[in-house]
Amino acid sequence: MATLKSLRLRINSVKSTRKITQAMKMVAAAKLRRAQSQAEAARPYAERMERMLASLGASVVGSPDAPTLLVGTGFDKVQLLVVVTADRGLAGAFNTNVGRFARGRIRALEAEGKTVKILTVGRKGAAYLKREFADRVIGEISFAGKKRIGFEDANEIVARVTAMLGEGAFDVCTLIYNRFKNVISQTPVEQQLIPAPLPEIDAGAAQMQYEFEPAEEEILAAILPQNLAIQVYRALLDSAAGEQGSRMTAMDNATRNAGEMINKLTLNYNRTRQANITRELIEIISGAEAL
Repeated sequence: MATLKSLRLRINSVKSTRKITQAMKMVAAAKLRRAQSQAEAARPYAERMERMLASLGASVVGSPDAPTLLVGTGFDKVQLLVVVTADRGLAGAFNTNVGRFARGRIRALEAEGKTVKILTVGRKGAAYLKREFADRVIGEISFAGKKRIGFEDANEIVARVTAMLGEGAFDVCTLIYNRFKNVISQTPVEQQLIPAPLPEIDAGAAQMQYEFEPAEEEILAAILPQNLAIQVYRALLDSAAGEQGSRMTAMDNATRNAGEMINKLTLNYNRTRQANITRELIEIISGAEAL
């Protein structure tokens, strides 16, 4: 049986933990509102840009002069997975869900005979995937210590990817991240970046034609890297909002669990204290009767 002193120490310890989890919940809630508004604001433009580039890719597919960023290398042997997670923990299953999704995708690609390379964004994803796929991880990017994700961070990732593409390091690039739905729901998804995924076109539908002014090469050289940065930026914002939502939910659950534990420990403390008082009274009464 635990002593009264040990029970008091445990109660005080759990109360201190509850204060910390409650504070973290409030901080996550404040950050979530800003991150959610940013993620929702970025989606319409990113989705429209993605559809436009997909249609453009369908119109120039097969052309020998088509840019590699748009149509890829023409092969799919080497797959680059850009896995986006958080730099911090204490966010429930947020990072684990992305890690498991990426692990399943890696195994499926390798079962098809593909070569997989991994570029991690976030320390938690790097730590998770290195346990099993350390030899596939070719790079790590971390934004730990930054208060807010900016468009320049997405440009940093895109510069890394385009440099690898120019070196012929991969054929297909896919982005894996948690898509933010609401506070309690963040779903791991994959989005192909290079080549641009082609839309399904009806056999009888006329193919969309584009006219370029100024030159096609000049426009595509500017718009293709920008599109990649926009897609990556949307993923970073979704991931940031999902992280705060998951952390808020996890800290709320931890706070409630701490409260339940305090109630149980307090009840156990009172019962133990009452048992000690009863035992002392019995000893006093028994001693008095013996006299």
